Amino acid sequence: QVQLVESGGGLVQPGGSLRLSCTASNSIFSIMRASWHRQSPGKQREFVATITHKGDAVYTDSVTGRFTISRDNAKNTVYLHMNNLKPEDTAVYYCHMTSPGNYWGQGTQVTVSS
Repeated sequence: QVQLVESGGGLVQPGGSLRLSCTASNSIFSIMRASWHRQSPGKQREFVATITHKGDAVYTDSVTGRFTISRDNAKNTVYLHMNNLKPEDTAVYYCHMTSPGNYWGQGTQVTVSS
C-alpha cells in the first residue's frame, strides 16, 4: 500500500508560479510512474503531466512550456513546477502513482486569480 501526501497549492495571481509536491510513503515510488491530474468545478478530471521512473515526461498541450514535472526518488517525491499560471489552471490537482498499483493523493487546490 502507498499513501500519497500532496502540498504546495494556494492562491496566485495570473502569471505567477507554484510548485506542487507529492510524497509517497513507500520507496517503491522509485519504480512507479507518477502523474498529475486536475479537476475544475463542473468538469471531468483531466491529465496534466506524467513522468516515468526513468524520468521521461509527457504533458498535455495546454501546459506544455509552462509546467515541468520532475521527481526525486531519494525523497519519494514528485513535483509539478507551474509557471505563467492562468485563470484556467484553477483546479484541484491530484497526484497519481501507477505501475505497480494505482494510487491517488487527496488533492490540493490551486486558484489563479487577481
